[in-house]
Amino acid sequence: MFNYEKLGAFYLGREYDIETSEVRPDYVMYDAKDLTTHAVIVGMTGSGKTGLGISLLEEAAIDGIPSLIIDPKGDMGNLLLNFPSLSPKDFQPWVEQGEANRKGMTVEQYAADRAKLWKEGLAQWEQSPERLEKLKQAAEVAIYTPGSDAGLPLTILKSLAAPPEQVVNNSDAMREKVSTAVSGLLTLLGIDADPLRSREHILLSNILDKAWREGRDLDMHSLIREIQTPPFKKIGIMDLDSIFPAKDRLELAMTVNNILASPAFSTWMQGEPLNIQRLLYTDEGKPRMAVLSIAHLNDQERMFFVTLLLNEVVSWMRTQTGTSSLRALLYMDEVFGYLPPTANPPSKIPLLTLLKQARAYGVGLVLSTQNPVDLDYKALSNAGTWFLGRLQTERDQLRVLDGLQGASANAGVNFDRKKIERILSGVGSRVFMMNNVHEDQPVLFHTRWALSYLSGPMTRAQIAKVMAPFKAAKVAAPSIAPVATPTLSSQEQDTLKQPARIGSPPPILPPEAKQKFVAVSRNVSLDAKILYRPALLGVGALHFVDSKSDVDNWKDCASLLNLRSSDDLERDPWSESQLIKVSNFEIEAEPVDQAGYSELPGNCSRKTSWRSWKASYKSYLYREQRLQLSHSPELKEYSRPDERPGDFAARIGQAAREKRDLEIAKLRKKYESKFKTLSDRLRRAEVKVEKEEQQASSATMSAAVSIGTSILGALFGRKTLSATNVSRAGTSMRSASRAANQRSDIKRAKADVEEVEQDIQDLEKKLNEEVEKITADYSEGQLEIQPYEVKPRKSDIAVDEVSILWLPYQVTDDGIAEPAYDDDSKE
Repeated sequence: MFNYEKLGAFYLGREYDIETSEVRPDYVMYDAKDLTTHAVIVGMTGSGKTGLGISLLEEAAIDGIPSLIIDPKGDMGNLLLNFPSLSPKDFQPWVEQGEANRKGMTVEQYAADRAKLWKEGLAQWEQSPERLEKLKQAAEVAIYTPGSDAGLPLTILKSLAAPPEQVVNNSDAMREKVSTAVSGLLTLLGIDADPLRSREHILLSNILDKAWREGRDLDMHSLIREIQTPPFKKIGIMDLDSIFPAKDRLELAMTVNNILASPAFSTWMQGEPLNIQRLLYTDEGKPRMAVLSIAHLNDQERMFFVTLLLNEVVSWMRTQTGTSSLRALLYMDEVFGYLPPTANPPSKIPLLTLLKQARAYGVGLVLSTQNPVDLDYKALSNAGTWFLGRLQTERDQLRVLDGLQGASANAGVNFDRKKIERILSGVGSRVFMMNNVHEDQPVLFHTRWALSYLSGPMTRAQIAKVMAPFKAAKVAAPSIAPVATPTLSSQEQDTLKQPARIGSPPPILPPEAKQKFVAVSRNVSLDAKILYRPALLGVGALHFVDSKSDVDNWKDCASLLNLRSSDDLERDPWSESQLIKVSNFEIEAEPVDQAGYSELPGNCSRKTSWRSWKASYKSYLYREQRLQLSHSPELKEYSRPDERPGDFAARIGQAAREKRDLEIAKLRKKYESKFKTLSDRLRRAEVKVEKEEQQASSATMSAAVSIGTSILGALFGRKTLSATNVSRAGTSMRSASRAANQRSDIKRAKADVEEVEQDIQDLEKKLNEEVEKITADYSEGQLEIQPYEVKPRKSDIAVDEVSILWLPYQVTDDGIAEPAYDDDSKE
């Protein structure tokens, strides 16, 4: 069997003969790079459209390509139903009691029937259980449910965060980002606003534009405040109050606040941030198929979320480097309503931006619909591949043909409308015509069996069930806050027992020493007993310079040591300290009233101690602190400072695909002329055999060395080697042999065919060996990622301060001291 896993090509199915209604043996392989020019899938209910979309996403995942999947109907959650063992017990939770009853079976029997069906279906399409396991290991699948906690919730609290500099500094991109963000928000509020005439739209646009250009993030709370008191007095040349009086602004702010205060909206404020990089990849850098299920939302909420998501994709895209390889997929299972021909919903502008510009960044869009009439086909003319299945009405067919003709004209390729119309009128379920502008002609194919079990749309209860293990695994990271012993020392007990010592000022320190206080949490009762415990705080700055990794980076550093006795400050106090982020704590200059203080070690009162600790902190920073980077020796790539290891792994995976695609492109160029020459020789030899042997039937010329069943089709597609040349060799030779006579001229003609056929096989074998090598060289398992450390430049180390940081603890009636401060490192 031909190994279709190696070429950055997607196995979609096999060619289909519409005259005989038979599936041919020729594989249909789709070059992943072609998806950078986007794709459209059109087909009525029952056409197999969902199965084709899921197969396309499965192939992308196996190739290491992540995807964002907008799922308005609930079908795409089936990607989670991957059962490599094909055991009936795996299928049983996903079969319906009612369906089993209609079949006259128990649930157990019906589950066994489904498992048997899937096993046989996969085998029929030459897909082993190992391939299911490969898919499972290649990418994580997760279902996100904005506005619901059935799956993984997504918060919109940070949805109005300032975009990256690449967007802010691009006037067109910034204008689009502001306009669509405001339009999406107003849609949620039920306000149909014209960006040029609506005062609500104009006010909010000015608020967002000003904040973002100043680098300020907004959330719903701060937006409400700025609606009431905008940070400007004029809009254009007119006074703000003339355009939008304070009373009316208060009404708008109340409308936003009502949404925010609604219990139904509370789930929108929980969960993970809408961060595209985090959605596409796990923390370890593993690709993810992120299913964004919106079936439970109403139309206004759907439009709001989809617009936010598309805006974030555009912003993320602009921070990526350019590439000709496929970097990520954005799949939309039903685009109807989001890209209409005349209306301008908020989602349309970012969709148009992606259709026009995403190609340069390697981001491919796949837009699917069963409603082909109400779509903007002018926009879809940017799509290079069209998958056309069974359509419901003649009107649907004519509309699709118009769109396809526009796409072909846009790409500068010929379009045979009558031929395609004839083909579309006869297609059945799971049969699609693929029209790809990167190929010379369309191809009719039958989709392969999906690896994932297609159980139908998932309910919220089913989503909750399948995502329960993911939620359990997402435990909160442990706090990095310093932990002190909960029990009180005898001195602390004595302090709290003597009212005279409660509320006294903190211990006196020499002028060289500074004292700071961590704020008591607002969640702590006002009448709680507060005890401050001391910690030694060191704050410095490090300068890392390294030519190999091209690093020139300053990094702030803070260390904290809990002080319980003088022993903690003997010799080098910093060796037992822990790194913290001072910004994680709210720092105040003064303590709260009526608090007690733990005793400070005696050497804190000596001036020489503070000078010594400052000097030792500088030595400690040079000795212990390193800038931890990652390094890929094969690709000669280094991670950037503050780049997460997972993000670097994802970047390396993308770089490897780009290298692989580049090498395969060179391979195409190297072998293309050789195969053309051989195919021309073969065609001439076959013509000679046919001429010499008058009784040769048309079957003599049928396909055998089929380009679709060999590496040739996967590598060169239908552009270089068509069914008129190489595909005819094998059967022609065999049929001719069966009808052969002994005349010498026929023998010579057949010998010529045989010789050329052997040359093709030899060249194909050589090509396959080179492809194997390229695949091995750039496979993910072959790319080693090593740690790489950069030392700080000693002369540039700066110690900004060494001070006492007092940490507040709440003392319970049982004499237990519990932290009474907030630590933002938990977020």
